[in-house]
Amino acid sequence: MAPHDPTPSSDASGASGTPGASDASELVDFAVDLTSQEVLRRAQVMAALGPDWDPMEVLLGEEAAYDLLYSGLDAEQQRLYDDLVAAGVLPSRGDGRAAA
Repeated sequence: MAPHDPTPSSDASGASGTPGASDASELVDFAVDLTSQEVLRRAQVMAALGPDWDPMEVLLGEEAAYDLLYSGLDAEQQRLYDDLVAAGVLPSRGDGRAAA
């Protein structure tokens, strides 16, 4: 199948035939390398976290918060929790029951 718009010619004269003139439909190669910006962004994130940031401590704190969130559920809440785990909405925790 032929393209709707033909590829512009490599002729430098453009559509008007005047040297140096360009056709408005001419394609231009455009590329941006964001590698240096990404490295800078990551360095700034690590600097903002500081030297005392401990990812394992953060993970353990999140696990403790989830245990607290799902603790002390009444029968209806426990049933809903179990349904959400069975549906794959919530991850299974421990023995499959919310912490008492």
